[in-house]
Amino acid sequence: MEYIPRLKKKYQDEVVNNLKIEYKSVMQVPRLVKICLNQGIGSSLSDKKQIEAAQHEMTVIAGQKAKLTKANKDISNFKLRKGMPVGVMVTLRGDKMYEFLDRLITSTIPRIRDFNGISEKGFDGRGNYTFGIKEQIAFPEISIDKVSKITGMDITFVTSTDSDSESLSLLKELGFPFKSNVENKEKKEIIKDDKLQKDEVLDDNEKPEIDDINTSKELPKK
Repeated sequence: MEYIPRLKKKYQDEVVNNLKIEYKSVMQVPRLVKICLNQGIGSSLSDKKQIEAAQHEMTVIAGQKAKLTKANKDISNFKLRKGMPVGVMVTLRGDKMYEFLDRLITSTIPRIRDFNGISEKGFDGRGNYTFGIKEQIAFPEISIDKVSKITGMDITFVTSTDSDSESLSLLKELGFPFKSNVENKEKKEIIKDDKLQKDEVLDDNEKPEIDDINTSKELPKK
């Protein structure tokens, strides 16, 4: 039996059926084209070990060999010369793209510190979405004991549509925990907790006090 990534199968079986109502043809339903991971080296331009470590970490995270990005021109203020490595990047397509996306949604995003949902402001006006991760240790593939420097990265999701609203609908169907969804869930939990507390207070008020019970059972004096 041919292997199909879980999210790819979900897109084919569920997402397309949920979104095709808004289109005349199934071929018009938006889809993910590629996922791009980018990480800047920053102050570690002259540190060869740090460059190699960044490339190795990106390779482990993406499951695909990371490529060094190099400077296109000389910049004297940053002591930068043309051809020097300035970052690492990976472009994922096909099954590897869906496998990475599945790991990102189910394992990495819940591990982000103080996470309260992904912002919807990361769209570029052409249907592509970008958000940043501040610490690479959020990925379970990275061992915190072997990390020499905490760095972040940008992740860009390129879709087949030019509409931000259509791209948002696609990402929500794939399981992205946007802030609106998370806030609505939290509000429901708060309302539920308040209702339980009110019910407990009402139950306590209905119970007779101990003093009332004792006085009611006193025998009349002779």
